[in-house]
Amino acid sequence: MNKSERLNDELLFLNNKSSFNLKDLIDRYFISKRTAIRDIQALESLGIPIYSKSGRNGHYEILKNRLLSPILFTLDEVFAIYFSMLTLKAYETTPFHLDIDKLKQKFGRCLSSDQKFRLDRMESVFTFGVIQHNNYCNFLKDILQFALEGKVCKILYKKDASTKEYYVQFFKISSSFGQWYTSGYDFKRENIRIFRCDKIQGVKESSEYSSKPIVFIENLVEKVYNTSTSTECQSKGMGKELLCYAKEKKENLSLNVYAKNSRAINFYKREDFKVISENLDENTGEKEFFMTWEKK
Repeated sequence: MNKSERLNDELLFLNNKSSFNLKDLIDRYFISKRTAIRDIQALESLGIPIYSKSGRNGHYEILKNRLLSPILFTLDEVFAIYFSMLTLKAYETTPFHLDIDKLKQKFGRCLSSDQKFRLDRMESVFTFGVIQHNNYCNFLKDILQFALEGKVCKILYKKDASTKEYYVQFFKISSSFGQWYTSGYDFKRENIRIFRCDKIQGVKESSEYSSKPIVFIENLVEKVYNTSTSTECQSKGMGKELLCYAKEKKENLSLNVYAKNSRAINFYKREDFKVISENLDENTGEKEFFMTWEKK
């Protein structure tokens, strides 16, 4: 294989590796040591963050946030990704280390002059409606990492004039009302709790509790929406967050709401719940509505 073919194959070969030896390239591609070194230099010039570790067990390592293997997109897919990316401009904080202007330059280098003109023109006439996020979240990326790994963590949370301590297992991050919110299982209360990410003052891993299976948390979320707790969450501006999570996981949802609770009824109607029947609560004698939602 020629050099360009070999470099492309080396990109794929190293894609899932965090480290490698020069001998790996020599043996795989039947090349000399000098050629292998030149290939590594060429890969570095392509943007692969490779650095050498000297010593008796010397080797090469690749930074985690490295380039991905090349992916081919259609023009419509490029436009869709680009405009989705622009919505991040409204966020004071994101869990990703990125520069929107640099990303735009990368898109521009992949397009012809006519395509770039079309992209610029589309940007001037086509925009997404987003709510501006103005509060900086110091630990948004850490929260995401803990949620992905399902680990228990201890957090310091600013509440009113004091700072409180919680042991939680995060499982969801969402954006609503111009804020970042994270949902987590509160080990002390043994229930779901929602936190505003910008009010989290500190996050660190904890061995105080054992992590819960995600199935346990999903079942608990569903249970919350079949009790009055859901109305309590809604009154604090948190009901929509749990409901969105439940909708993602379930094909249908059902609940009972007191007829006199017009606020809750209107909330669920906005979320596409329908009133199926009217009943009397056997315990209280209150009239209640049985409401259901089905995924479309």
